[in-house]
Amino acid sequence: MQDTFHGVIAFALLAGMLVIGGVLRNRVPLFRNMLVPSSILGGLLGFALLSLGWIPGFAPADFTALTFHFFTLSFMSLCLTGRGRQPALGSGGIVRGGIWLTLIWTISLGLQGMIGYLVIRGYDALTGAGVSAWLGALVTHGFTQGPGQALTYGGLWEDSYGIEHAAQVGLIFASLGFLVAFAVGVPLARRFIAQGLNANQASRLDDNFRAGFFAERERPEMGRMVSHPASLDSLAYHLGLLAVAYVITHCWLLFMQGLIADAQPWGINLGVLFSHNLFFLHGLGVCVLMRLVIDKAGLASYVDDESLKRITGSSVDFMVVGTLMSIQFAVLYALLTPILLVTLAVTLATLIGCLGLGRLSGQLGHERALTAFGCCCGSTGTGLLLLRMMDADFSTTVPKELAFFNLAIIVTNFHILFVFAPMVPALGGWGYLGVFGGTALAFLAMVPLMLRRRPATAGAGKSREEVAS
Repeated sequence: MQDTFHGVIAFALLAGMLVIGGVLRNRVPLFRNMLVPSSILGGLLGFALLSLGWIPGFAPADFTALTFHFFTLSFMSLCLTGRGRQPALGSGGIVRGGIWLTLIWTISLGLQGMIGYLVIRGYDALTGAGVSAWLGALVTHGFTQGPGQALTYGGLWEDSYGIEHAAQVGLIFASLGFLVAFAVGVPLARRFIAQGLNANQASRLDDNFRAGFFAERERPEMGRMVSHPASLDSLAYHLGLLAVAYVITHCWLLFMQGLIADAQPWGINLGVLFSHNLFFLHGLGVCVLMRLVIDKAGLASYVDDESLKRITGSSVDFMVVGTLMSIQFAVLYALLTPILLVTLAVTLATLIGCLGLGRLSGQLGHERALTAFGCCCGSTGTGLLLLRMMDADFSTTVPKELAFFNLAIIVTNFHILFVFAPMVPALGGWGYLGVFGGTALAFLAMVPLMLRRRPATAGAGKSREEVAS
């Protein structure tokens, strides 16, 4: 039985680092005042221990798969969550808000790729280092898409085009993206909350927020029991619902993979679209359909939305810890200077873009700006974690907008994600800049159209200065 414990202990290490991170946040004044999430502290600690070899028998690669699956679970559980009994703050604009998030992300995808590629070209010209510019191009997949896609495309470029260390550099960019998202996003969220700019006033900078734990008499209810514990524990029941969705998604992908085989109409590899690397996307669709069936059948009383929200939040925490623990120190050290230059340039451009476009989106603009920055620097899960600071109980429409956004970006970026991204090194420099830069410019041109269609009530009750902000 000993051989079966490796994966279980890897998960236990993730959970343990998360607990230690929570204690550090609670006990160390610096971390408490900076509002550093426990998942970041735990992930950095795990990364340090692995890099020093102080966790015998484990390597960064042991945590990559866990990271991927927790990211998937976080959004499947979110889509299985209903609307709740109370209307969401800012309700009525889920599609429109989702379109704004989609525009921001799509523009960032193209812009970040261009910046990463050009920064490495400039670095090589000045130093003669000979670093592949395609490693810089990977930043957009690490930042906007996260570790799963960064590993996927990096691995393809490494195996098919000989781009050395591409998979690991993609993972490093994904990990640095998480750090940047919180290093910049947490102070930004703190500023918004301190100024009262968040719609959900349940999120405020009180002692519980800073400490990271609730005082005994102020602890809110986590959820309601649906199943009787004498028959089935309610948490196990809700995890079971997600398990059903997971199995259905897996069977669907296997069926489609067998159906399409090696079909490549118009040169498009459909196998990529139905690969397990995109499990989360298909899982979202399955969960949306499951929830629709549950509601239409009058079975909503058998699902507790608060329990599903807690599963979502827990999955995000585990995902962040796992991503940071997946970094290989040796590759990071060897390419430290060009990686940092790309990261700084992309972070600055992304911050300016997300703040500007997010605030143009109208009501809930500050929430969208912060969420978009998290999505464009880490992954959608990171955006969700930052949003949780301004919308602690997910009472606004932005979490639902994120679900719409996850489906919409596949449509708006289909040509990049499934046609050009797998073969980027074959495009050549000008071809790459044309595809990625052209996409960013095309969607930037849609912003004025969105502003003309902005609801007249978006700024009702606010001063002109507040609406402009």
